[in-house]
Amino acid sequence: MNPLLSPAPQPATSHPVPAPTFAVICGEQVQRALEGREKHLVELVEAGYRLHGAGDSVNPPSYFLRFPDRPTARIIALPASVGGPVHVDGLKWISSFPANVAAGLPRASAVLILNDHDTGYPFACLESSIISATRTAASAALAADWLSRSRPRPTRIGFVGTGLIARYIHTFLASTGWTFDTIGVHDVSADSATGFHGYLRRVGAHGHSGQVTVHDSAEELVRSSDLVVFATIADRPHITDPGWFTHHPLVLHVSLRDLAPEILLASVNIVDDVEHCLKADTSPHLAEQLTGHRDFLYGTLDDVMTGRVTPPADRPVIFSPFGLGVLDLAVGKYVYDEVVRSGQLHLIDDFFHDLRRYG
Repeated sequence: MNPLLSPAPQPATSHPVPAPTFAVICGEQVQRALEGREKHLVELVEAGYRLHGAGDSVNPPSYFLRFPDRPTARIIALPASVGGPVHVDGLKWISSFPANVAAGLPRASAVLILNDHDTGYPFACLESSIISATRTAASAALAADWLSRSRPRPTRIGFVGTGLIARYIHTFLASTGWTFDTIGVHDVSADSATGFHGYLRRVGAHGHSGQVTVHDSAEELVRSSDLVVFATIADRPHITDPGWFTHHPLVLHVSLRDLAPEILLASVNIVDDVEHCLKADTSPHLAEQLTGHRDFLYGTLDDVMTGRVTPPADRPVIFSPFGLGVLDLAVGKYVYDEVVRSGQLHLIDDFFHDLRRYG
């Protein structure tokens, strides 16, 4: 049994609660705790999905903070609580400011707050852009594995969008046993596509990649791939022709807004969570608005993992994950525990002031 699925320890109520502490975990510590542990992190994310599917979590709707003066920017709050041995509550606060790229900064930045299950006190703040990318890539690798079990395993992968998330997804696929004869690359930014191509050539020297081709068009890439990864920053569908998908590829629709509803309606659709995915004008949400129903959804990834549904091989299969806060908590708590074990936890002295109980 995966340790994340073991019964959670019951909270003790008969002894005094220790004075709360607060720690800050920087990005370097996060990366050090996660690097090279891709197989374990995929297992961790799978266990998180199973806890969520079993109802041992609370994952309310995400809240989008948008700005009239900065229409392309947003900050999203993802509150969550997860049971099992993770046994923690918390909040991911992640921003997406596309204009950062032109200024030489990453588009996304994030922090993760962990709250004690019994007292509610926050006990750690972690740099979370790495945690967010990790859980996204682990989720994609997990889905690629489970959704290819009822069809020939893909050998030709294509990436539409070649930023940080694409790089993380490739790393997780390569580290969990995937090999590809060909790798296609397409991005509206020639510089980004060239950079990703160079990265793939470098890792290919170690046997992790096949022949790499930069495609001039998304259509050319999709038609030549049996596993397609969409990892763009698109805010509305830009892929509109279902005819591109007649060879029935497996599609990891990580960026959620690339595909027109007509493509989804001609495909088998798997999501991570129905209520989360069908909101905020994602492609599945647009399909619901167009049809007035949700019958185009085949099930969730947890449905596939538990055997409740088996995606057919004679249609395109599209996985559209909204991204669950419970997964950020599972990965974040793992990082926290690793930093504690290393003896490198940085506590902020007297972060909580005046802890006397009044009344």
